[in-house]
Amino acid sequence: MHVMESPPGATAVIDGREVDYFCGCGYFCLHGHPEIIDAACKAVRQFGMGSATSRSGYGDNPVLLEVERNAAKFFATESALYYVSGYLGNTILLQGLRDSYDVIFYDNESHYSVLDGIALADKPAIAFAHRDANDLTRQVARHLKPTQRPLLISDGVFPISGEIPPIPDYVDVFEQYDGSTICVDDAHATGVIGEMGRGCFEYLGASGTRLFSSGTLSKALGGHGGIIPGSADLIERLKSRSKIPFASSSPPTPAAAASARALEILQETPVLRKKLWDNTLYAKSRFRALGFDVNDTPVPIICLAGTDADLKTLPDRLLDKDIAISRFYSGGDAYSSVPEGGAVRIAIFSSHTKQQIDRLVEEIARIV
Repeated sequence: MHVMESPPGATAVIDGREVDYFCGCGYFCLHGHPEIIDAACKAVRQFGMGSATSRSGYGDNPVLLEVERNAAKFFATESALYYVSGYLGNTILLQGLRDSYDVIFYDNESHYSVLDGIALADKPAIAFAHRDANDLTRQVARHLKPTQRPLLISDGVFPISGEIPPIPDYVDVFEQYDGSTICVDDAHATGVIGEMGRGCFEYLGASGTRLFSSGTLSKALGGHGGIIPGSADLIERLKSRSKIPFASSSPPTPAAAASARALEILQETPVLRKKLWDNTLYAKSRFRALGFDVNDTPVPIICLAGTDADLKTLPDRLLDKDIAISRFYSGGDAYSSVPEGGAVRIAIFSSHTKQQIDRLVEEIARIV
């Protein structure tokens, strides 16, 4: 196990060594941003670590409410719900909407948080093949009875492969079914894709009153906790029908303050997204030139898949060169969306320099 001894960024200190860092999810390097740190420090001095009670009693404080106001502004929605962990967003949606659907259909490569949410929803659930609208059509026709209402749930960006689901195709499949619903876990899309950083639906141009997303503030945003944007009616419905948001402790106050300021910074500084997209497209073009099958989306995840022995040893060999990347294995208890045979995952940040990206690509070219 390795130990990180600095905030995650384009460079980081791991095990006492400074390395070029291409891991994790801190795509804008906000976790060590001085204004975000200052906001956390100021809040903890004024309000303490937390309210020590749920938000259903006296647990609200000005910082938690500020997160929700800033999130609603960021996502251009009436309201937003802030809760202790983005991992719980799928559970909150499935519990809060449970009177609106009868059968769940889910991508078979969905994140653990999707699967756990399904388990707690206590509704019939049917898997369909990864990103396959044709198989979704077959599964819905086979398993949905007359008058039943379907709900689809999937990752908005798959965390290892970096793939985006074909949401418009899913919308087309569901058009003939009254009361259909689509939910996405936008943990890796929040702040990252879409013109304004609003995630998968914005990027794909999908809109409608039956499309819902949950996100996290702990990855690209540099804060902590989960967020669900939506109408005032939706948020009130989630509060009343899922017990998680208001029966659990709220996010720690300094983390909430960091999240509130991070939302402002990302909205005030669109150049951060442009830098991220530019770096991502540059890096992906370099890897395609080496012969790797890499997509051309602005998702800042590069997945190098295969069983080649050099790929399996690549992270250790690169770390010898002070470059950090991640390796994920397939089969058994593998992480979700890992291609068969395993994969190397490379995360691109807005603060990476062209020189860092070039060095990464050149070192990989020498090894593989």
